[in-house]
Amino acid sequence: MTQIRRLYTGDPSFDKELATLLARHEERDPSLAATVTEILAAVREHGDAALLAYTQRFDGHPATRPEDLVIPRKRLFAALEALDAVTRQALETAAERIKSYHQHQVAETWDYDDPLGNRLGQRITPMARVGLYVPGGKASYPSSVLMNAIPAKVAGVPEVVMVVPAPAGEINELVLAAAALAGVDQVMTVGGAQAVAALAYGTDTLPRVDKIVGPGNRYVAEAKRQVFGAVGIDMVAGPSEILIIADGSADPRWMAMDLFSQAEHDEQAQAILISPDKEYLDAVAQAIAELLPTMERADIIAASLHNRGALIHVRDLSEAVALSNRLGPEHLELAAVDAESLLDSIEVAGAIFVGTLACESLGDYCAGPNHVLPTSGTARFSSPLGVYDFQKRSSVIRCSKEGAKVLGGVASVLARGESLTAHARSAEMRSE
Repeated sequence: MTQIRRLYTGDPSFDKELATLLARHEERDPSLAATVTEILAAVREHGDAALLAYTQRFDGHPATRPEDLVIPRKRLFAALEALDAVTRQALETAAERIKSYHQHQVAETWDYDDPLGNRLGQRITPMARVGLYVPGGKASYPSSVLMNAIPAKVAGVPEVVMVVPAPAGEINELVLAAAALAGVDQVMTVGGAQAVAALAYGTDTLPRVDKIVGPGNRYVAEAKRQVFGAVGIDMVAGPSEILIIADGSADPRWMAMDLFSQAEHDEQAQAILISPDKEYLDAVAQAIAELLPTMERADIIAASLHNRGALIHVRDLSEAVALSNRLGPEHLELAAVDAESLLDSIEVAGAIFVGTLACESLGDYCAGPNHVLPTSGTARFSSPLGVYDFQKRSSVIRCSKEGAKVLGGVASVLARGESLTAHARSAEMRSE
């Protein structure tokens, strides 16, 4: 039977075993960080020349000029037109659902008058330019194009720039088609830390952006970490995670496959199922053993389940919910008959799938909500990617004569209390 941890919350050693399960060996590699720093500095100083050189070196791209790295928009639409009818329909359906969901997130400018006659408010404006990183080569994710670009466009961002590696000049056609559907304005076949550098600092060919979003390898993650401040970023994401709270009512094979759906990402992905029914956990373990040999990525799934997977026996569903809130998973499935009653107690999760029919895979592709989610417990303080990530909020203050007088007096007292006399005198002048 496939090796996967079996834990019980009633065991005295549970907390220690859980800590071992959750331990992430992700200390920053000094050598990798130094390499990324060097790449960032080179692109910042030499622009397109460095970008082209790194792309030739790391991707084996045949480009000889920076403009050879640019994919014309008509090429995107050609890729869309070349899709077979079934694939195009699926892509269009997903795009429309993602757009529809995110339209509910759009914030609007507002203001109000206070009793002093001052008019106060908040002005909402979109970012001017956003950069989208899309993995290339073996990992090609058209779903990531839709999930990152569509919210930006819904937010009103006028220019979305996409970078995607094209090893040996080859690029995934479905990624280009998704870019056409999502309204991407410019695509360049560059990747790695050099692409992040170009987006953050700008070159003659690739304009500087206000924010960089999208997944990448560890070089991309480190580059995003280092350029933060010069440019905004969505997050530095860790390995994918799924946590299932199951009452024993769902088909064990469904649960096994749901665990596989995250485990197949990579060997460090985390798949955990919690249940108060010990016999049901046995059935899920048996389903894992039976189904694993049928999976195309069986080796990766097996490694993931062995490294970071677990079946956890709890005393009851209340304890399961408390444990889930403690872990703060990226994806949380509530596979229970009365899943709605559990939802009210969930405090920390990236995305919550309520009921046995709402599997995580639907959220990854076409349910509508964004699949870019906080990992590694960061759902305690962060949220899924959304329209709000591409909108800026500015406070707006208008003062009446009476308001300036009254508020000026208040500000004067507080400013002098902080020994900031220029602040005080500025306010006092308006209140004379």
